[in-house]
Amino acid sequence: MPTSQFDSALLTPLPEGRKPRRDDEFLCVIDSINARGTGVGNWGEYRARIPGAVPGSTVLAQVVKRRRDRLDSRILELREASPDAVAPRCAHFESCGGCSFQGIAYARQLELMGELARRELAPVLALSGADVVEPVLGCESAWNYRNKMDFTFSNRRWVEESEPEGMDRDFALGLHSRGRYDKVLAVGRCDIQFEAGNGILMSASKLAREMDLAPWDTREHVGLLRHLVLRHGAHTGEIMVYLVTSRAGEDVTRYAEALLAAHPEITTFVHGVNDGRASVATSECESVLYGPGMICERLEELTFEISATSFFQTNTLQAERLMGVIREEAAVQSNEVLLDLYCGAGVIGLLLAKDAREVVGLEREPSSIRDAIRNAKRNGVENIRFVAGEVESVWSEDSGLPKPDICIVDPPRAGLHPKVIKTLLQLSPPRLVYVSCNLAAAARDLTPLLESGYELQRVRPVDLFPHTPHLEGVLTLVHRHPRGDD
Repeated sequence: MPTSQFDSALLTPLPEGRKPRRDDEFLCVIDSINARGTGVGNWGEYRARIPGAVPGSTVLAQVVKRRRDRLDSRILELREASPDAVAPRCAHFESCGGCSFQGIAYARQLELMGELARRELAPVLALSGADVVEPVLGCESAWNYRNKMDFTFSNRRWVEESEPEGMDRDFALGLHSRGRYDKVLAVGRCDIQFEAGNGILMSASKLAREMDLAPWDTREHVGLLRHLVLRHGAHTGEIMVYLVTSRAGEDVTRYAEALLAAHPEITTFVHGVNDGRASVATSECESVLYGPGMICERLEELTFEISATSFFQTNTLQAERLMGVIREEAAVQSNEVLLDLYCGAGVIGLLLAKDAREVVGLEREPSSIRDAIRNAKRNGVENIRFVAGEVESVWSEDSGLPKPDICIVDPPRAGLHPKVIKTLLQLSPPRLVYVSCNLAAAARDLTPLLESGYELQRVRPVDLFPHTPHLEGVLTLVHRHPRGDD
C-alpha cells in the first residue's frame, strides 16, 4: 500500500504538549539503522527504534517505552516493504538476536554500515574537514564464515511461536533469544558458523538428552552442562570442542566419548570446569580429553596455535583481507620500528615483521604474551619481541625499547585509556594505524590526537561479521610535523 493511502491521522505529529504514551500506535518510515542494527525512523520530534524494521519500509508501530526523545517500539504491521528486504535464511531469525541484518540484501547492508560509520566518526571527520571514509569492504562468503561459536546449555528454553505445543521446555542448547539473558533458544543449525559445527551441535544436544545430563540453572546454580564452544581452522580443517561443565566426573567423560565417536572429524576435545555464577565460557581448570588440546590455523604464510580460550579473529578469510588493509596502511619500511600495541597473540606484528627492521609487541595479559612468543618461535620470526605490561609504565626513557616509526593500535571495544593516549602523544610516531571494533570509541580516542598534530588520512571499514551490525575499521593517521621537521 503506498504511503499516501495510510491513515493521515497517524502520520500527523502529536498535538503540542502531548507526549507519546505506552501502546500509542503510529506509522513510521524507517530511514536508517543504529549501532545495534535496529531500524530507526521519526514520529514527529521523536526518534523511534524498531527492531526488525528494514530501512526503506513503512511500518505500523506501537510504543513500548519512551526515554526522553527516543521511543522504544515494536512492529505491529508491515505496511510497505523495503526494496532492499530479502527473506531471512535462518529459521530462527525472528527469535535469535544474532544476525539482525539477515532481512536486508547484503549489498545494502554494506551501504548502511558505511552510513553508520560516518555517523559514529562524525567528530573526527569534522576535525579532519573531509569525508575520508572509504566504502565498506564486504565479505566474499557471507555464510558459514565463523570459525568459533559459543553455545549455552539451559533448563529454560525459549519457545518459538512456530513450535507445536508439548515441546520440552526444560532443555536447550543454543543461543540467547533476542533481548533475553534468562532463556536460551534451542538452535537446530546456525548458518553463519562453519558447516561441520552444525552436525556437532545437533549431536551434542541429542546425546545430552539421551544421557539425561542436566543443563545449568542460572537461578538455582545447579546442573552439569554449561557451555559448548566449537572452533575450526578454516585452512587446516582442524576442529576443537571445548565443553564447560560445573564439575568433572565419569558422566562428562562418557559424554565426550560419545560425541567423539559420533564425529571423528573432531581433532581435539578440551574440558573446563566452572562452578561460578557468571554465565561465561571460561573455566577454573582445564583438561585435554582428546588430541593436542589446541588447533592450528594459517594466516597468509604463518601458522598460529589456538587454545580453548585464546583470542583469534572469528572470520579467517576476511581476517586475511583485514591484515592486507593494515599492511597497506602501515606501509612499513625495512629500516623502521613497528610498535604493535594490544598485540594479543601477536598476529599483526608477526605478519608485518618481514617488512620491518624490528617489531615490539605490547600486551597486558601475560597468557597472551606467552602465546605470542610461542607463535614467533613456531614461525621462525626473530626480529620481534613481546613485552607484558601497560604501555604507560613499560615505555620510558630508560626502558631500552626503540622509539617507534609506526604504531598499530588494536584496543578492545572500550578503546584506549587516557594514559595510553598521553603516551602515544609523547612517543609521537610519524604514522599511527588504529584498528577499531567500536568506531564511536575510536572517535573519542582520536580527537586529542587530531588536536595535537595528527591528521586523519583515511578510514577503511571492513565487514568481518556479515548480517550483523558489527564493523571493523582501519583508521590511518599521519603526523603533520614528523620527527626531524622544523
